[in-house]
Amino acid sequence: MLALAGLVWVWAFVGLAGQAGRSLFPGTIDQHPAIDYAGAPPADPASRAGVAGLAFDGPQGYLRALLARLDVPIESQLLLFSKTGVQHPFTNPRNPRALYFNDRVVVGYIPGAPLLEIASHDPRQGVMFYTLTQKEGPAPDFGRRRLCLSCHLSANSLDVPGLLVRSMFTGPEGVTMPQLGSFLTDHRSPLERRWGGWYVTGTHGAARHMGNAMVADPSQPEASVHEGTLNRTSLDPRVDVSLYPAPSSDIVALMVFDHQGRAINLLTRLGWETRIAKAESRLDFSAGDLRELVRETADYLLFVDEAPLAAPLAGTSAYAKVFSAAGRGDGTGRSLRDLDLSTRLLRYRCSHMVYSPAFDALPEEARTAVIARMKAILATRDSAASEILGETLAGWR
Repeated sequence: MLALAGLVWVWAFVGLAGQAGRSLFPGTIDQHPAIDYAGAPPADPASRAGVAGLAFDGPQGYLRALLARLDVPIESQLLLFSKTGVQHPFTNPRNPRALYFNDRVVVGYIPGAPLLEIASHDPRQGVMFYTLTQKEGPAPDFGRRRLCLSCHLSANSLDVPGLLVRSMFTGPEGVTMPQLGSFLTDHRSPLERRWGGWYVTGTHGAARHMGNAMVADPSQPEASVHEGTLNRTSLDPRVDVSLYPAPSSDIVALMVFDHQGRAINLLTRLGWETRIAKAESRLDFSAGDLRELVRETADYLLFVDEAPLAAPLAGTSAYAKVFSAAGRGDGTGRSLRDLDLSTRLLRYRCSHMVYSPAFDALPEEARTAVIARMKAILATRDSAASEILGETLAGWR
């Protein structure tokens, strides 16, 4: 719902070469009795918070009240002009879709559209998808929607119900042109392949990206990226920002969003695979797919393959301050949410997602294996990050 992806089911974890230790369960991974994604009671933030008593506020409806209830900052606003998502007919470059996020929830809003879209991460079960009808009343229509899984349960989300961040060349009416280039985006992606179909506000020096660009001539898609699409600090006159809670689509927020999506999917996948292996009495982190999945997860959380920044970044909203203020500091005030933004995203090479409920909810064996690999890497790579973790993360010492 919140992104576009092809519906593909592949049992093998993307990027894993091992064949040993596979489950013999004949169904899809979400149907395994150790998972039961559809049947198990959800424990995600949206289902727990509910919508009773939300205030309805003019054209934006329940949006502001919902963001406040889910502790999602308005400053996190991102704007997409590509026609993707379940309500894509309402989206175009003049009326982009807005996303708001924290480390557990993404809320989608389009001016004039009938629904708010919610992706909410259950720490054990993966991302749950909901819609909330934008119609004032004593009992707003709020419910879980399996339709979203047609995109959000695929090889692109590591075959778990997850988040997708895509970058595609997009035309002037918001129609995507994946045949010209379509890229899954995370912190490993070079900036020049990020944010096609997204608005981007902020400065980034001589670095280039695909944001704000609209392809007029499909024979020359790269020509759509030029000085007029780069280092933009305002969305005027393209977008009537009065229709949105914020006037920005902040580049720093985009960087954090890019990182978090794959982190959430990896943690879900590792938790699922561990629970299935335990249920089938074949738990083994010394070889095969589980070992590779531990490696993939630990390395990602430590930004091992992060694409370096070619120039410093600066956003146009207060998002960077809001993000850093939520950090869990050590005795000297250092935090894994301290930003760098000169050569990389974070000052210390470890993700704040280690504090997430999903990391806490990993089966003990998986969590221990991930921490062991992280310790080994940080011992030679970033002693400061290890020191911060020693004071702020339970189970690190």
